[in-house]
This record gives sequence, C-alpha cells and structure tokens, in this order.
Amino acid sequence: MLESVRNAFKIKDIRDRILYTLLILFLIRLGCQLPIPGVNREYFSQWFASLTGDNFGFFNAFTGGSFENMSIFALNITPYITSSIIIELLTIAIPYLEEKQRDGQEGRKVLISITRYVTIGLSLLESAAMAIGFYNQGLMETNMNPWLIGIMIVTGLTGGSALLMWFGEQITEKGVGNGISIVLTINIISRLPQDMSSLWDMFIRTNVVEGKILIAIVAAIVILAVILGTVVLTVLLNGAERRIPVQYARKVAGRKMVGGTQSSIPLKVNTSGVIPVIFASSIMQFPIVICQLFGIQAGANLGGQILRLLNSGNWCNPAAPVYSIGLLIYIVLVVFFAYFYTSITFNPLEVSDNLKKQGGFIPGIRPGKPTNDYLTNILNYIIFIGAVGLVIVAVIPIFFNGFFGADVSFGGTSLIIIVGVILETLKQIESRMLVRSYKGFLV
Repeated sequence: MLESVRNAFKIKDIRDRILYTLLILFLIRLGCQLPIPGVNREYFSQWFASLTGDNFGFFNAFTGGSFENMSIFALNITPYITSSIIIELLTIAIPYLEEKQRDGQEGRKVLISITRYVTIGLSLLESAAMAIGFYNQGLMETNMNPWLIGIMIVTGLTGGSALLMWFGEQITEKGVGNGISIVLTINIISRLPQDMSSLWDMFIRTNVVEGKILIAIVAAIVILAVILGTVVLTVLLNGAERRIPVQYARKVAGRKMVGGTQSSIPLKVNTSGVIPVIFASSIMQFPIVICQLFGIQAGANLGGQILRLLNSGNWCNPAAPVYSIGLLIYIVLVVFFAYFYTSITFNPLEVSDNLKKQGGFIPGIRPGKPTNDYLTNILNYIIFIGAVGLVIVAVIPIFFNGFFGADVSFGGTSLIIIVGVILETLKQIESRMLVRSYKGFLV
C-alpha cells in the first residue's frame, strides 16, 4: 500500500490529482469551521450537548462536526446521499429513469443532473426546517429580524450543501475519484481523535485513577481488538471475489484461427461496497434529525418510542432490549440495499448476451438463458454472503457501544466507510498507474 502511494507521487499526473484532492479536502475542513450567520452558537452548543448522546452523535460524525459547530457545511452531503437514494429507488417505478439508466454514460449524466436538482430541493427543505426549529428552540440571534435570519440560514446551508456536492464531483473528475465517498470519509476521520479521547477517558483513564489497572488493561485490549478486528474483516470482505471461468470458442477469421482462450468474470463478494450501510444509516437518521429540529422529543408516546428505535445509541442496551428492534430494521435495510444496488450495477442478462455474441460460454452451462440463470443464482448467493459480512462488521462495534455504554460517534458503519473508501481509492490510483504504464509501453 505504501509502495503504491510512493510510486504514485513519482508520476506527475497522478501526483497532481492527489494534491488537488488534498487541497479540496483542506477547503472542506476550513468551511466546517465557518459559522453560519444568525444562529447563536453558544445557545446552540448547549442545546446540542443535551442531544448528542441520544440522537445526533452519528449525524454529527457524518458531517465532520459541522453540525455541532453550526457551520455553512452543517447539512454536508446528507441531502446528496438522500437524493441518490430517491433517484435509485425511482428508477424501478419510473420508465424514463429506468431507460436513462440503461443508456450508458449519457444516461448516467442525465440521472446525475436530476440528482443535483433533487439535492438542492432537499437542502432547501431541510434548511428551512432547521431555521424553523432554531426559531422555536430560541437559538436565533435576537437583535435581527427573524425572517431575515431565516433567509440567511436557508441560503447559507443550501449553498454549503451545493458547494460540497460540487467539491465531491471535482474530486471525482480531477482528483483521485470517489469524490462524495471521500468527502464523507474525511468527515468521519476528523471525529476519530475526539472519539478515541472519549474511549480513553471512559474506560482507561478512569480505571487507572481508581487504581483498577487490570480492568484498564483489559479495556484497552478489548477496544484495540474490536477496532482491528473490524478493519481486518472489512479488508477481507472488500477483497473477496468469486471468479466465473469463461471459455471462448475457436473460429476462423480470414486465414487464421482465433479464439479458444480462457478468461473469467470476477464477482466481488461485497459488490455494492459501502453503499448499503450509507443508505441504511441515512434513512435511519433522517426522521430523528427532522423531529429534533421541530422540538419533537423521544418521549413515552408512540412517536417517541419509534424515535428511540431508530436511534443506534439505544441498540444492544441490556436495560432496554426492546429498542434493539431498530437494529433489526437496520440489518434489513443493509441487506435490501445490497441486493438493490447490485441489481443496478450488474445485469446478468446483459453479461450472458455479451458472452453469446463474443462466442464465449461458461464450461458446463449452455449460452443464453441457462447462463443468465446461472449467473443470477451465483450473484444472489454472493450478495447474501457480502450483506451478512457487512452486517457482522457493522454490528460488532454497535454491540460493544450499547452493552458497555461507550459514548462515541463512530461505529461499525463508520469503520466500513473509512476502510472501504480508502481501499477503493488506492485501487483507482493503482489502475491509473497501470493505464499510464500501458500507454508508455505502447508509445
């Protein structure tokens, strides 16, 4: 891994892409510190501190602390993630979107453009809800007209979200790729030092002060084991794949015999990557954020109980096991999006048709429909294994957080996103280096 990074910096084009990405990330972290006008940050910090442990910890991790600081990037890329989910789901129901999805690169450009407009609409809706919530909670500055403050809040938050979306697209086009995922990853990484400090104070320093040295050592070992185990499982999950052998028939082309070669179709076990956990987490957190902004608390009524079910901080808590039903909902969403996203990105029917046109076949499987059925069965089996792996990696830290009461914003979902995005980004850098090597060889 380190060797690949060192080699990448030796190539000017790739080095410029990496430096460009780092510059964009620096601007993003700088923007996370710029306060939005009209909000009393002191009052907001006090209000946020009373809610972090219950509902907003994970959302604040996704925004890299921007929400806690109430900066211009407080919404971050969550509207873009939500709009992506909406558009992907609508491709099933709306024939026009389904057609564009099948039109290749040009169709994808249309879908991306629609996603941008939906992102702006969601940003306006969420920022307006936040402005109303701030007014109801008494978090606005009192020396200005509330309508003027509301307009500034809506404009600032919407503009910040649109700017982050543009930053992500620039990283994808002119940087190292995976723009939106990298923006999300850097936000989560920025919160890790604070979370590590919280774990240190809660489980190690406190026990050392009280003279419980053995307990502190065991706690440190357990924390390291959980983190390292999650990282290792994520790496294995991202690297695992099933190779389907393909044989090409020999045929006459002019005066020569061509074909007769062997190849394979690599099917990744975790075909959908980190998308299922991002989508599932966003859906689970969205109702909580909206309700809190409107002052709806997780009380004893039915609505309050539902909010507690959706809150990952209440899962795996021995004192309230009923709230772990929310964990089951989360698992179902992860599995659903694993199948859904893979069905969009990999089409067995298209692959079987291409094999048939090129004279290829899977040994022991007839071309056409039998090949399609075979690939579909293999893919469903692989997706299930990948989804189960994602669930295991995500649930392990959630279990320890709930069972031992660790008050940290990151969990299995965050670690999956960090490790998955880093590995995917390194692969893209290596592929660019490989393509450049081929070009140099041909020239």
